[in-house]
Amino acid sequence: MEKTTMTIGGMHCQSCVTVIEKSLKRKPGVLDAVVNLTTQKASVSYDPNTISLDTIIKTIQSKGFTAGQKKFDEITYYKNYLFFSLFFAVPAFIIGMVFMWIDISIPYEPYILWMLATPVQFIVGAQFYKGAWSSLKNKSANMDTLIALGTSAAYFYSLYAILFRPGTGQYFEASAVLITLVVFGKYLEAVAKGKTSDAIKSLMKLSPKTAIVIREGKELTLPAEQVQIDDVFIIKPGQQVPVDGIVIEGVSSIDESMITGESIPVEKKKGDPVTGATMNKHGTLTCKAKKVGAQTTLSQIIKLIEDAQTKKAPIQRYADLISAYFVPIVLIIAVGTLVAWQLIGQTFTFALIAAVSVLVIACPCALGLATPTAIMVGTGKGARNGILIKGGDALETSHKIDHIVFDKTGTITQGKPKVTDYTDEHILDIAASLEKHSEHPLADALTQEVKRGLKKVTAFKAIPGYGISGKIGRTTYFLGAPKLMRKQNIAYPKKDIEAFENQGKTVMLLATQKKYLGYIGVADTIKQSSYEAITKIKKLGIQVHMITGDNERTAQAIAKQAGISSVIAEVLPEDKAMKVNHLQKTGKVAMVGDGINDAPALASADIGIAMGSGTDVAIDSADIIIMKNDLMDVYHAITLSKITMQKIRQNLFWALIYNTLGIPLAALGLLTPIIAGTAMALSSVSVVTNSLLLRKKSF
Repeated sequence: MEKTTMTIGGMHCQSCVTVIEKSLKRKPGVLDAVVNLTTQKASVSYDPNTISLDTIIKTIQSKGFTAGQKKFDEITYYKNYLFFSLFFAVPAFIIGMVFMWIDISIPYEPYILWMLATPVQFIVGAQFYKGAWSSLKNKSANMDTLIALGTSAAYFYSLYAILFRPGTGQYFEASAVLITLVVFGKYLEAVAKGKTSDAIKSLMKLSPKTAIVIREGKELTLPAEQVQIDDVFIIKPGQQVPVDGIVIEGVSSIDESMITGESIPVEKKKGDPVTGATMNKHGTLTCKAKKVGAQTTLSQIIKLIEDAQTKKAPIQRYADLISAYFVPIVLIIAVGTLVAWQLIGQTFTFALIAAVSVLVIACPCALGLATPTAIMVGTGKGARNGILIKGGDALETSHKIDHIVFDKTGTITQGKPKVTDYTDEHILDIAASLEKHSEHPLADALTQEVKRGLKKVTAFKAIPGYGISGKIGRTTYFLGAPKLMRKQNIAYPKKDIEAFENQGKTVMLLATQKKYLGYIGVADTIKQSSYEAITKIKKLGIQVHMITGDNERTAQAIAKQAGISSVIAEVLPEDKAMKVNHLQKTGKVAMVGDGINDAPALASADIGIAMGSGTDVAIDSADIIIMKNDLMDVYHAITLSKITMQKIRQNLFWALIYNTLGIPLAALGLLTPIIAGTAMALSSVSVVTNSLLLRKKSF
C-alpha cells in the first residue's frame, strides 16, 4: 500500500468533498480517501499494483477539480475575481438601487445594467457553473448548484423582461451583487482559513538556512539541505542547529522552545542529542549529523501536523451526512416557494425573488467548515505548545477518556534512577558488570556508580519481567527483582527488602544458582509536575491508574507520592496491553508511556500518549506525543481536546441554526437575495473566526 497527499483546487463546500471522496473510493485499488476542505488537500491510500497515481489525479480532474502537488492559492484567486467583479457590480448597484432610492432615472438603464451584469454572471460566475455541472454529472447537488440556479434565475428573468416585457422590472444588479458577495465571502474565508494553518507556516520559517560543515579539514558554509548523515558540523553561539545530531565536542545550552515549548535552555555536552532548528545560546558545539532533510525532527513534526489536519474527526460524519441530503431538500423548498407564492396570488417576480433567496441563504459552506477549521487550529495550538496530535480522530477521542494509565519509570518518575544502598562493593561490581549488557532503565544507574573496570560476562540472558543472568568466570549469577529469587527458589531476607520497598526504592537482588549474595537499592524520584498534573486530571473526572513491572510495595510508595490510588504492579511487559484491554470494558482508556515495552499498550488503548523522550517504537504507536516529557502536557492535551470539541459543536450549531432560521425567512419573502447572500457569506466567515478564537483559549 502507498499513501499520497495532493492539493485539490476548485472545492467550494462540503458537497465537493463528498463528490471527490465517493468517486475515489469507488475506484478499484483505492483503499481510502480523505479530503479536507480547509487545507484543500486529499490523502489517498492506494494499491499501486491496481491503480496508478495518474489515474487517481485524472479521476479528481474528471469531477471538475484540479489535483497536484502545487498548492492552490485561494487568496489570490478570489482576490482577483473580487476586484474584477467589483468593477462591474458597484456601478450596477448604484444605478439599479441607489438611483432608484433617490429617484434618479438615466436613459437605457436596463440595457446598461445588462452590460454590467453579464461579465460578472459569466466570467466570475463561470466557476459556479462548472461546479454545478460537475455536480450534476455526479448525480448530486452542491453549493455551486444553489448559486448558479439562484443567480441564473435572476439574470435570465431580467433578460426576458427587458426584451419581451419592458417596464416590468429587472434584477440584473441583484445577480451581479450576489455573485460579488459570494466571492467576497470566499475571499474572507480563504484569508481566515490561511490563519488556521499559521502553526505550520511558523514551523516552516524555523527551518535553518545554512550550516558550517567540516570537510577535508576545512570549514564550509553550506545550505542546510546539503548536510549529509555523519557530516561533522559546528554550531557557534547565536546560531541555529542545522540538522539533528550528536554532540562530539564542547559544552553549551540550547533553546529548544521552538520544538518542545519549554522556555528554559537545555545544557548540552558530549554525547547529548541536538535538534535541528533549535538555537545555540552560549558555547561552541561540534556535532555529527544523524538525521537530515525530511528525517529531521522539525520536518517530521511538520509532516505529522499536515497529516493530522487531513484526518477527519468522527463528528465530521454528521456534517457529511447532513450536507449530502441538505442541498436536494433546499432545491425542493425553493421550487415549492416559487409555486406556493403564485398559487396564493403573488406575482411571478415576487415568487422568483423568494425562491432565489432560499437558494442563496441555504448554501452549506459554514457546515463544511465547522469541523476542519477547529481541528486545524486545535492541532496547531497543540504543536506550538509541544503537544503533537496525530489527527482529528485522536483530538475527538481524547475528550471522552474515562481511564488514564501511566507507566511508572520515565513517565511519572524522572527515569534516571540512582543507587542509594548496596550490601558491599563486591556485590555492586558484579551487578554492574551484568547490567552493562542490559537495556533496562536501571542498568545506567549501576554502571555509572561503578567507576572501576567491569568484569567480563558470558552467557548473558535477559529474563523479561524478572531480571538478567550471566556468567563471570565459572559462576552463573542472577540479578533482578525478588520474584526472580522466588522463580529460582532462592531464599532472601524478605523483611529487609520490604523496608527498602516501602521507601519507594526498587531493590535488585544478586544470587548464584543456589545462594543469595546481596542487594542493591535504587531510587527513581517522581517528576516535579507529576503530582499537580495527576491531581488536575482527576478533577476532570478521569480515573488515574499507574502500571509498572516493579513490585507492589515500591509501586504503592511511588503512586502515593504522585497522588494515585489505583496501582497495577508486577506486570510483565507483554501483559500491559491486556491490562489496558481489561479497563476498556468500563470506558475509554488512554495509555501514557515512553518505552518499547509500552508500545503494545499504547497501540491497544483508545488514545496512546507517548513522552517525546521515549523510543521511536513508542512514539510511532501513539496518537499524541508530549515533546517536553512533562505530565502537565498530558492534562493540557486532554483540555485542548475538550475546548476544541466545544468549538466544533458551537460551529455546527450556528451553521445549522443559521440555515434552519434563514430558509423559512427567505421562503416567506422577508429576505432579498442580496441580504441572503450577505448573510451566507458572513456565516462562513463567522464559523472560521470562531475556530480562530481557539488560539486565544488557555489550557
